[in-house]
Amino acid sequence: MMKFSNPEVLDKLMEGGFIPAHPLALNSDLTIDEQSHRRLTRYYLACGVDGIAIGVHTTQFEIRDPQFNYYRQVLKITADELSRSGKAGSLIKVAGICGPVNQALEEAEIAQSLGYDLGLLSMGGLNDLSEDQLLDRTRQVAKVIPVFGFYLQPSVGGRVFSYDFWKKFCDIPNVCAIKTAPFDRYQTLDVVRAICHSGREPEIALYTGNDDNIVNDLITSYRFKVGDRVVEKRFVGGLLGHYAVWTKKSVELFRHLKEGLRKGTLDYPAVLQTGVEVTDMNSAIFDVAHRFKGSISGIHEVLIRQGLIKGIWCLSPEEKLSEGQREEIDRVISQYPHLVDDIFVKEFLLNDSKG
Repeated sequence: MMKFSNPEVLDKLMEGGFIPAHPLALNSDLTIDEQSHRRLTRYYLACGVDGIAIGVHTTQFEIRDPQFNYYRQVLKITADELSRSGKAGSLIKVAGICGPVNQALEEAEIAQSLGYDLGLLSMGGLNDLSEDQLLDRTRQVAKVIPVFGFYLQPSVGGRVFSYDFWKKFCDIPNVCAIKTAPFDRYQTLDVVRAICHSGREPEIALYTGNDDNIVNDLITSYRFKVGDRVVEKRFVGGLLGHYAVWTKKSVELFRHLKEGLRKGTLDYPAVLQTGVEVTDMNSAIFDVAHRFKGSISGIHEVLIRQGLIKGIWCLSPEEKLSEGQREEIDRVISQYPHLVDDIFVKEFLLNDSKG
């Protein structure tokens, strides 16, 4: 049985939630801009999100570097703001967990102590470990906090795993969800098939992290023959960097898709067209033209324009807007105004300043 302390949150996780990957607000001297960071958290809550993921790729992996050592501080600030909202008990609170076993266990303990429900366990940067060693690492972390598996694309530090790895991964009792973000249909299928063949398919929630295929993932049914029965699995939610910007419109689209699937009322040609538009917008903010080099900076650029954070500053000097990326963001904003939430953000900032 899964070790999950909050049944309400577990139900929401399994039903499918909208979870933005929370960016890090910084000052020009690379200290944490706590005021802007808290405001950003309040913005996501005002948009109607189902949870928050912090300490993840979008938050910048460098928060763990010794010269910054921001991991605990960032998690604590975010958890405190969620508590202030009065909504913490019903939100899916996810903390990113990275590194070798000792580091991962330390981060899991920090997250658990601060009230996070799950650890999004990255396998990035561990190419010296075998698949079996990574599975053992997962088992150890799962003893501390429920695990949200994470298939990270190689372009940003991930690696390719075998189907057998994911099959064994699903067998770990305290694995509660898996985010697939390889940006690859073949590798995504490996994860879905592994869940269906694990015998734990009702206990593992499937979340999309494929920012290039968000809408398609959310409306697609996967079916596999397992023994003498057919097992069906769907992506029930999303945990995405894309959800960190234009969030109100993304929440509305997510709710529309979920309700349409439940009622059988989706206009699939229209939905698929919207999916193309979302992918085009993502290509600009994630800097696909330059192999995702400016993905975090692209998110920051949108948030700066809206007045939610003060600057594009990142902890890594390598993380900056690529040539032509700002113009690409201009293009998609102009092309798809119905997917931009500038009006909502202005109203939010006005009301937030009064509070």
